[in-house]
Amino acid sequence: MRLSHPGFLILLLFLPFLIWHLRRRKSGRVRFSDLRVVRQMPLSFWVKCFPFLSFARFFAIVLIIFALSRPQLSQSRQVITSQGIDIMLILDISGSMRAEDFKPENRLQAAKKVIYAFLSHRKNDRIGLIVFAGESFTRCPLTLDYRVLTDLLRTVDTGLIADGTAIEDALANAMNRLRHSTTKSKIAILLTDGENNAGDIHPITASQAARALGIKVYTIGMGKEGGAPVPYDDPIFGRQYSRIRTYVDEKTLKQIAEITEGRYFRATDEQKLSEIYEEINQLETTKIEVTEYIRYQELAAYLLLPAMFLLILEIVLTNTRLRKIP
Repeated sequence: MRLSHPGFLILLLFLPFLIWHLRRRKSGRVRFSDLRVVRQMPLSFWVKCFPFLSFARFFAIVLIIFALSRPQLSQSRQVITSQGIDIMLILDISGSMRAEDFKPENRLQAAKKVIYAFLSHRKNDRIGLIVFAGESFTRCPLTLDYRVLTDLLRTVDTGLIADGTAIEDALANAMNRLRHSTTKSKIAILLTDGENNAGDIHPITASQAARALGIKVYTIGMGKEGGAPVPYDDPIFGRQYSRIRTYVDEKTLKQIAEITEGRYFRATDEQKLSEIYEEINQLETTKIEVTEYIRYQELAAYLLLPAMFLLILEIVLTNTRLRKIP
């Protein structure tokens, strides 16, 4: 709410003089020979209402002053024009993603945790999810419903499909999902901890096709050098660990990023992985244009109506029930 003409509020400074004038004003008198008789006279209801006349006049003047200052209630409306980005998340769910070198979580759980945070910073973008191991499939098509996407991501785990690392198959799947997009910016974020060892075409060929479609690919190599413990369940001894040495094909991942004008990143712990997704979040921003319309609703009438009522009531009572003897 705002006041269109706040200068009228200066009239409030004259209210103390009005109160002084009302108190100083002499009222009609009737002389009695003995004041004790007056004190013993019971006061009727209407006599007790005499102070109301001064209050009604005073409060009515205050309301009129505020009405003159034109209080207004703003009703704003925003028209948002956004140019969203289509983002396809490509997540490796091969068996090596169970390696526990991103403690306290394994690689897959750490990746999912960071992706949750990434999704919380995106707005007005269509985002989808592709998972892959020996083959790939679309877990969630491009959508603006991040809650559904988050629920589907939560159920992702290793062992859903045949083991392996089919990077080119995942890229081809992402291209198929993004090729009909009409947005100016189409990107894919590929996260893997291994090297391509499945599929019929080479990842470089797939990345060249992605470039032709205007799809930018960010690649992330995940895992520490020197191997990592991977848990397995032994039917006799229970949970056991075997140490495997995972090899991230950085050369291929860098070539994919360079061909599609993206970038390659290496994540060796959860903090570094979080920083990578945050950097991608900053690189791929959504353009938002906001046009604001403001309409003001006049509130003066809501003050003038009770002020008029009080003044009329004072005039009526002054000339009827609360009339003074001259």
